[in-house]
Amino acid sequence: MTGAPATPDRDAERVPVLGLTVLYDPHCSLCAALKKWLAGQRQLVPLRFVPAGSEEAARLCPGIDHRATLDEITVVGDAGQVYQGASAWIVTLWALREYRPLAHRLSTPAGARLARGATLAAARWREAQSSRRWGGGVYDRGDGWRYDPSVGWTFEPPACEGGACPAVPGR
Repeated sequence: MTGAPATPDRDAERVPVLGLTVLYDPHCSLCAALKKWLAGQRQLVPLRFVPAGSEEAARLCPGIDHRATLDEITVVGDAGQVYQGASAWIVTLWALREYRPLAHRLSTPAGARLARGATLAAARWREAQSSRRWGGGVYDRGDGWRYDPSVGWTFEPPACEGGACPAVPGR
């Protein structure tokens, strides 16, 4: 399991991980269910859950590709390590008391292939679910569009900040 290098003032090789931030897609039912399950587990390393692509994620995790975090699970260590995909799942399991032995097995070459397969299966499931929603998932990332079965799609523009309001998209 590898992560990106730590920030210059901390050495990830010698500094223990004291916390992990899990960036998740709150609009994905699988992601929300896994977040709930993870939060209910006994944690050896505290997990903080932050919606991917949110202002909070940008503030807490500067310097990462936040668009990519909407497509693939991303976990950020308190020393600046960045884990994505299968490595993110493994480090998240490593933080859990009951699943740390499994995380160690998944960090082997054979286990990593299994973890990668599970991650790809979850990604395919998410993709299939988003294509079944009205609009194919195009309007569900906080851009102001909402779907209500009784009235259809409606647009509520985000609040104006600093006098600059976003343009209203074509309907």
